Amino acid sequence: MEQKNWSIGRRYLGYFRYDTPEALEVMKELEELISLYVNYFQPSVKLKEKLRVGGKVKRIYEEPKTPYQRVLESPDVAQQVKQRLVEKYRQLNPAELHRKIEVLQEKLYSLATPVRGVRYKI
Repeated sequence: MEQKNWSIGRRYLGYFRYDTPEALEVMKELEELISLYVNYFQPSVKLKEKLRVGGKVKRIYEEPKTPYQRVLESPDVAQQVKQRLVEKYRQLNPAELHRKIEVLQEKLYSLATPVRGVRYKI
């Protein structure tokens, strides 16, 4: 999770230290909800091209889309897979997902192992 999705993981888990079995279980639950929230409801931009204009590089991006939208547009993905994703999407409520994520974050933060000399602000 740290390499490709570092910013997502740190945004939701923070920089605290978690080293208990309870924290691991909460992190697993949280990871599942975050995955749904980010892949279905958080748009991202993809770099379309870079142009060098004199000494500057101009970046041109595609229109923002969610990973879910990109999969639906892809000709390489089977229709059955797309149909399963559409069905899953119809069952999701972004506000409810966000509330559940916040509850689990608070629970996880309470399980963080204190580091001597560091004061945590939540």
